[in-house]
Amino acid sequence: MSEIKNKKSKKILGPLILISAAMIWGLSFVFQKESMDIIEMFTFNATRSLVGSAALLPVVFFTQKKQKKELPSSTEPKKILTKKEIRGILIVGTVLCVALNFQQQAFLYTETGKIGFITALYMIFVPIFGLFLKKRPSMIIWISVLLGLCGMYLLTVGGKADFRFGKGELYALIGAVFFALHIISIDTFGADIDSVKLSCGQFFVAGMISLAGMFIFEEPDIHAILNAAVPILYAGIMSSSVAFTFQIIGQKYTEPTLASMFLCLESVFSVIFSYFLIPEQKLVATEYIGCAIMFVAILLAQIPPKEKKKLSTQIF
Repeated sequence: MSEIKNKKSKKILGPLILISAAMIWGLSFVFQKESMDIIEMFTFNATRSLVGSAALLPVVFFTQKKQKKELPSSTEPKKILTKKEIRGILIVGTVLCVALNFQQQAFLYTETGKIGFITALYMIFVPIFGLFLKKRPSMIIWISVLLGLCGMYLLTVGGKADFRFGKGELYALIGAVFFALHIISIDTFGADIDSVKLSCGQFFVAGMISLAGMFIFEEPDIHAILNAAVPILYAGIMSSSVAFTFQIIGQKYTEPTLASMFLCLESVFSVIFSYFLIPEQKLVATEYIGCAIMFVAILLAQIPPKEKKKLSTQIF
């Protein structure tokens, strides 16, 4: 009886944790927008990424220490990172860095809610990019792509008579492409790396590259950075460390398809939070319809294709 109750509670707990992760990520868009009024793109991503990496370091060392204790005394302890793992983290972290910076730059030119929905298109881009890996997308994916394009048209046109795909939308779209490539790079280069190590490492790499960009292209000001402490800490600790941990825990108790659908709510929360917290960035009715169509497209993209049944021939 207790086992049945535990299974039921885990079924409820998994979705709740995943929705919490989506809420954290959705609210992060508001803080990212706020930060752009105080500090520049590279400065924000350098500080938030290094904070996120530092927040995960204790977890990495605790896990490593626990693994050492579980090993027999005669067994030689495993290195914290192998050369193969370092190479994978460098690739994944570099792709993440590009995605984060393009997304962050978009906040200078367009509304927070739009960026949330355009970013979420990475869930459609991933199966499309699978074509290059000789993975044929299903019919549902192509329907999702068409719906996504229709939704983006309404989102970018809004109540205006002309189609205006500005810098903000372009930067957000490029960011979405690189977020899709980030997922593919994790699948390709990070499959054999411990999840927490990979997350900690990728944020460190993204932070160091952004740090170089900060000193080369920007003029960092310590007072401005301190004034942006709340957005930096939220994006670094909550969005990077806490939400990532929630995602790992939630996915243990939820089917992959359902998990991805709950995580899609990130884009919905970005619109909700921006509506209440950034009143001057409210969208018009047509743009909200565009958001709804894009959300349907993103959900459709998560439906797994039906496996074709093999016809068996019988000889009587």
